Amino acid sequence: METFICGESQSLYSPHYFDGENYGYWKTRMTVFIQALNYDLWDIIMDDPNIPTTIVDCKGVPKLKNEYTIFDKKNLQLNARAMHIFYCTLGPNEFNRIRSCLSAKEIWDKLESTHEGTNQVKDSRIDMLIHEYELFEMRHYESIYYMFDRFTNIINSLNSLGKSFSNNELVRKILRSLPKSWQDKVAAIEEAKDLTKLKL
Repeated sequence: METFICGESQSLYSPHYFDGENYGYWKTRMTVFIQALNYDLWDIIMDDPNIPTTIVDCKGVPKLKNEYTIFDKKNLQLNARAMHIFYCTLGPNEFNRIRSCLSAKEIWDKLESTHEGTNQVKDSRIDMLIHEYELFEMRHYESIYYMFDRFTNIINSLNSLGKSFSNNELVRKILRSLPKSWQDKVAAIEEAKDLTKLKL
């Protein structure tokens, strides 16, 4: 049954609440949540529902409501359901940003441009994160767990902006980022494992 609860409660059936912080984290979770709920909803968000039209004098004009087909109504209902999910998951400030939007796609695009910026801004952020990725190395005072958390944060931020690396690239980068005191372990891993198949 496709049910979910509005607000900040978290469960398998409720979308992740968004108050304006950690947009990349929220975007990834919402993408999977909506796709799992109903993939047709995700198509509506990506493609936008067309306003039902009919051809008059070789031009498309909006249909009257009594002219809507079952297919027209289905698309409009999917759009309304997707908008309802967003209304339930957004905090007051974020809701105010999108309250004038007329479609789920418009809401998604508005949030994306607000929190990720224009294509130029996104490209600049990607360049900055790639630079951080390239210079990444384990700090002398940190544990392997803390180092891996920092690395994961960079990778997740890049993924949310549409830039990804293969698992093989990530494994090799991690191994190259370890200090000299880890070199015996690195050598043992490289000799014992096929790095093209080794999970990060």
